[in-house]
Amino acid sequence: MDEISSLILKMTEFFAGDPRRIQHFIKVYTFARVIGRAEGLSINDMYCLDAAAVVHDIGIKPAEGKYGKGHCGGKLQEELGPEPARKMLTELDFDENIIDRVCFLIAHHHTYEDVEGIDWQILLEADFLVNAFEDELSREGIVTFRDKVFKTDTGIKLLNDMFGI
Repeated sequence: MDEISSLILKMTEFFAGDPRRIQHFIKVYTFARVIGRAEGLSINDMYCLDAAAVVHDIGIKPAEGKYGKGHCGGKLQEELGPEPARKMLTELDFDENIIDRVCFLIAHHHTYEDVEGIDWQILLEADFLVNAFEDELSREGIVTFRDKVFKTDTGIKLLNDMFGI
């Protein structure tokens, strides 16, 4: 079995009993793959993006464990996510450079300014595509976020087509 499939199974186990969280990361992973491939990412960047998309919300569980159910905002996820992600990725024998970048992406996946790297940009876009639907955001909110954050042609097209904008 390849490492990304093993990671998906580990994350499913990590969020056992929480199908909403499991389905969320699977959807983000799928959108990230579509955008990344359409935007022509290198094999290495695509691999890193795949891993980051799978584990991007790993900080939710430690945040809720520390602060209580429902207390898992974006900044807490960024703060508490890298440590369990590093542990999981290390156990699955991911390369240290990949682990470092994935942990960086987790620590910034709710930070929309000064985005460095196409993998970070695509992760933001893929996560928003899913969050906008799951959170039933208004059309106005979706358009505002698109205009301020989205940069890839593929991400913009997916968002516009999905929400009929």
